[in-house]
Amino acid sequence: MTTPPLGDIAHLGHVELLTPDLDASVGFFTDYLGLTVNGRSGDSVHLRTFDDYEHHSLVLTANDTPGIRRTALRTSGEEALRRRVEELEAAGHSGRWAEDEPGIGKIYVTQDPDGHEIALYWESEYYEAPDELKPALKNQPQAKPNRGVGVRRLDHVNYLAADVAANADFHQHVLGARPTEQIQLDNGTIGAKWLTFTDKSYDVVYTSDWTGSTGRLHHIAFATDTREDILRAADLAIDTGVFIETGPHKHAIQQTFFLYVYEPGGNRIELCNPLTRLVLAPDWPLITWTEEERKRGQAWGLKTIESFHTHGTPPED
Repeated sequence: MTTPPLGDIAHLGHVELLTPDLDASVGFFTDYLGLTVNGRSGDSVHLRTFDDYEHHSLVLTANDTPGIRRTALRTSGEEALRRRVEELEAAGHSGRWAEDEPGIGKIYVTQDPDGHEIALYWESEYYEAPDELKPALKNQPQAKPNRGVGVRRLDHVNYLAADVAANADFHQHVLGARPTEQIQLDNGTIGAKWLTFTDKSYDVVYTSDWTGSTGRLHHIAFATDTREDILRAADLAIDTGVFIETGPHKHAIQQTFFLYVYEPGGNRIELCNPLTRLVLAPDWPLITWTEEERKRGQAWGLKTIESFHTHGTPPED
């Protein structure tokens, strides 16, 4: 199987999360993270980070359980969208066309091998801020928020998957992502894999689901301007009752400075500062971490491989 040329997928557009407590989740993303509500439709609320040029970065939808419903990827053009749809259908990943999100034209909705919903689109409206949100700098879509952490953009999605290799191959060989780093366990199994569509070191991650389930989420991540913003986010979490799972720490893989918290609906959210690490080499070699190397520590000595088997903590970044 050949890998399609780079560039058909321009970037990670937005994600849709499910939450059993819509109002509390909206409060978390607006008050704590600093996102802005940019419309509602039915049981869904559309929110945006201040530096997103599109209509929304995140959709929150009321549901009985938390999780991820959709990941939307913007293509680099109409022809790129057509090529990826043709490749998806040829590879047995046929989907459907829809127009069900504001600010976005037609989308092609399909699934990865694990059952996560993936949507591809090209047509997109540029965001125009109302007077109260207009920025002083004309090359910035929206004024910086004066509340909460003030995250800049949606950074990446980390999926749980029953078969990491199959899902990573789907992103690489069908959608055109580049793998940058991976974990290979002693039995040869790929325990996690990081892939990118851009010069960022990763946009999507697949981590082995210890339960053997399919279609689940590990976390979504939002990028901050600085490491100090991560420290401030931890202080704000303590002050406002946001649950901190772990951090602040620095991941060994991808070297991301991070904090894991939970939003009230039950979804894990990562705050990260990966802004200075890019993969500019067109022939970047895939970095493989062994199980023994991971036992030395996931983040500044924070060990996870051992607890993965006994406590269900996945060995991912």
